[in-house]
Amino acid sequence: MTLTRDEAWKRLALHPDPTLQELFDADRDRVDKLSTRLDLGNGAERFGIVFDWSKTHLTDDLLADFEGLAEAANFPEMRRRMFAGEVVNPTEQRAAEHAALRGVGRDTSVEEAEALRERMKLLVGAIHEGALGEVRHLIHVGIGGSALGPALAVDALGRDEPLVDVHVVSNVDGVALEEAFAACDPATTLLAVASKTFTTIETMTNAHSVLKWLADSGVADPTGRVVALTASPEKAVEWGVDETRILPFAESVGGRYSLWSSIGFPVAVATGWEDFQAMLDGAAAMDRHFREADGRGNLPLRAAFADLFYTRLRGCQTRAVFAYDERLRLLPDYLQQLEMESNGKSVGVDGEPVGPTAPITWGGVGTDAQHAVFQLLHQGTHLVPVDFIASVEAGDTLDPAHHTILLMNCFAQGAALMAGRGSDDPARRYPGDRPSATILCDDLDPATFGALIAFHEHRTFANAVMLGINPFDQFGVELGKEIAKKIERGGEKFDPSTEALLKAAGVG
Repeated sequence: MTLTRDEAWKRLALHPDPTLQELFDADRDRVDKLSTRLDLGNGAERFGIVFDWSKTHLTDDLLADFEGLAEAANFPEMRRRMFAGEVVNPTEQRAAEHAALRGVGRDTSVEEAEALRERMKLLVGAIHEGALGEVRHLIHVGIGGSALGPALAVDALGRDEPLVDVHVVSNVDGVALEEAFAACDPATTLLAVASKTFTTIETMTNAHSVLKWLADSGVADPTGRVVALTASPEKAVEWGVDETRILPFAESVGGRYSLWSSIGFPVAVATGWEDFQAMLDGAAAMDRHFREADGRGNLPLRAAFADLFYTRLRGCQTRAVFAYDERLRLLPDYLQQLEMESNGKSVGVDGEPVGPTAPITWGGVGTDAQHAVFQLLHQGTHLVPVDFIASVEAGDTLDPAHHTILLMNCFAQGAALMAGRGSDDPARRYPGDRPSATILCDDLDPATFGALIAFHEHRTFANAVMLGINPFDQFGVELGKEIAKKIERGGEKFDPSTEALLKAAGVG
């Protein structure tokens, strides 16, 4: 019998609530069932990631009923539509074809992405070969997905003698841009302007300031140092960018899913084309797993089951992510946009109110976070599901003790959150039974990094489908922009608090 979504949720709400320790005691095969190694890639290029969800409260019965929820929500069909390039963003009547950028999707979209990627490859090669003169620095201006993805990828993959020194600037606060100026030689600096519409006010303001800095520094043709990354190439031409330095991407690629498009240009410039292609290949391997695996065997879907269990059935309002790897220090920032801009909705695709949707995503880097926020995680009143992310291989060449201590701390925190510890002294009592998941990579190479990001993209999509919401629009970011434009135009009246602030700051 096929259930409705509401009926599936009612069944899920009837499950008992054993502790994590009771779950492990009752099922000696629990780790084998809920800790899965996914081997990805081909031949000598194979790599693996372990996804351990055994320290969550998922059970065989819960998983079966979550699989029923996925069926009730039409998950298999929605997944098919996404990979087929059909409309999955109904409010804007668009497809969502970020997977096609990696070679997995509708044939025509994959072919178009390959052609655009070849165009970018030629430009990247020309830069590295000196066709644009000596290039030692790149200032990449964008905002949202046009900045968060490139910043994360460059920081994670471009640390080891980058081919070009990349500075990603998103904040319209001039302090951020001046910091980039201080690190760059204008005579050897390129500017990449990343904007889907090529009208985003923060990005275009920063771009104008970079051009002025280049001109004031004696660069004869500042506009000749610009590369445009956009879905509106005609706007870039109007702005003065030569067509040979415009790298388009498709309208069906959303900003927070755009790292794989020409928005990834700074990654390829910093790390080289081979690493950028490996990043795409790793993501494609995860795409194929997500498209082909069913039910609990589908790892992004299984992660979404746990997310929904804690958000909907246990009332958790936040989810924490801690990367025990300095190279992933920007991952929590990236996931904040991916998850909260995608699924921070209060109505479903039918326009009707829905219950709790996206939790607040937050986090940090281990071991720093242990001495800051872990007090609340262990002994606070909030139940916070935690994801730990680590790499077996170290990212440094120092004494191996550094990495050993890092991993020991990572695994110890998950064990401590689950086990807790009793004490006659209430201040020294740890309640335990606090859930965590661990993602353990063989190594944080470009392919693994690509697979890791694609995993979170698909996890976000799976959550949205089962919640019945659209993860591909983001109208919530528009109202503040509209009011800012009204302030800029002048003549508008606002609430007394805003009026007083504008007067105090001399704005408007």
